[in-house]
Amino acid sequence: MRAVRLQGSGDDTVPVVVDVAEPGAPAGDHLLVRVEASSINGTDLGMFGTGLTAAVVRRVGRPGFDVAGEVLACGPEVTAFSPGDRVMALLGHAGGGQAERVVFRQEQAARVPVSCSVAEAASLPLAGLTALQALYGRAALRARRSPRVLVIGASGGIGAAAVQLARLAGAHVTGVASGPKLAFVAGLGADDLVDRHEEDVTALGRRFDVVLDTPGRLPAAAARPLLADDGVFVTTRGLGPDSARELVPGRLRRGPGFAAVRTTPRSADLAHLAALVDGGLLRPVVDRVFALDRIEEAYRHARGPVTGKVVVATAAAPAGRTAAARAGVSSTPSG
Repeated sequence: MRAVRLQGSGDDTVPVVVDVAEPGAPAGDHLLVRVEASSINGTDLGMFGTGLTAAVVRRVGRPGFDVAGEVLACGPEVTAFSPGDRVMALLGHAGGGQAERVVFRQEQAARVPVSCSVAEAASLPLAGLTALQALYGRAALRARRSPRVLVIGASGGIGAAAVQLARLAGAHVTGVASGPKLAFVAGLGADDLVDRHEEDVTALGRRFDVVLDTPGRLPAAAARPLLADDGVFVTTRGLGPDSARELVPGRLRRGPGFAAVRTTPRSADLAHLAALVDGGLLRPVVDRVFALDRIEEAYRHARGPVTGKVVVATAAAPAGRTAAARAGVSSTPSG
């Protein structure tokens, strides 16, 4: 079968499509899935470059952490799915979803929302789960009364989901993005907008109950002036000097809190996101769809300023209405 692998080293690393061995028959509670689409995430982009992080990610993982496709076979302990079901899933740290077939556990999957294309479904798992678990889990947003939420990186995959999920929780949402994308962020439901090129986000002079840093670049110390007394700063950066703050027991902390979201593949959470999509309450956002044989171009595009997620169509054509057609994006080269 065909799969994406990395070739070269350091800054010369490129994604290429190669022939690899087929996965074996699924055992236990595992599913064998024909992948129709997989999205490109920050974790994939983190495999490139010369730094220590890139080296570690390349060693433990392969490109592709979101998938959507059709169940081909089920292990003998599978209870939730049957061959022919359409599923979406978040794979583990090993990745490998940018391939024609993949095997993973049923607890990592949920059925694809019936109201969206397979490309949109493939854009949802990592971004949607990260936003959901950051806001409703780490920040306990639904337990707060009339919360005020600041979403940094509001036009990206995680940010777009976060704006919508925060609004569903009754929050007043301020979205931070570049100027050309502010209209898009407003369309997601943001109440206030901040152009990151025009304003210093750390000097807004306002305080928030939750600050979510989706790019994972803002130090906790810089976010502190933005937080209410019982506010919490949530970052997607899993490792860093701020992480030690989480080891301090809550009863000993003073002032605003710090939390790093560690996204967990959880079937119930994915099913919740799917229900929101089918209920018209959550909109997956796809920037552009690329065919598998144009994988290098897809990664070049994903490194640029994108709105939502870049998706790789692994099968010949994603089923259903294409996200590209509905969103005004194209799977063919632009002029």
